[in-house]
Amino acid sequence: MNSEVYQDIVTQFIALLDVDECDCWFQQDGATCHTSNATMQLLHEFFGYSLISAGLWPTRSPDLWPRDFFLWRYFKTNVYKNYLHTIEDLKRYIKTEINKISVLVLQKVTTNMVKRARICITEGGSHIEHML
Repeated sequence: MNSEVYQDIVTQFIALLDVDECDCWFQQDGATCHTSNATMQLLHEFFGYSLISAGLWPTRSPDLWPRDFFLWRYFKTNVYKNYLHTIEDLKRYIKTEINKISVLVLQKVTTNMVKRARICITEGGSHIEHML
């Protein structure tokens, strides 16, 4: 993906937002196509200060979100151990792995997220990775 393709995707996403959804936050990672000057200009024009992106938010803020500290690692470990031939294979393995996640595991993830949020509050929003 390059920045032009990403900008097209973002433009399509913005066009799909209902009026009451336009006052929202937009979060993305630091991928090159996400942080090009043209992409950042587009995002700032629509989202203004409601943009969470590389360089605009604490570096380790993903440590607070279960999809980042748990789910992606879980998928990398369990989905990619299989040889994936097609995008359909990838989708199928992801769905299979999602269905394998137990309620107990999700409870532990939630407890861990609360712990991380409390540490972040205690530290005044600064970096917390050294405390995890």
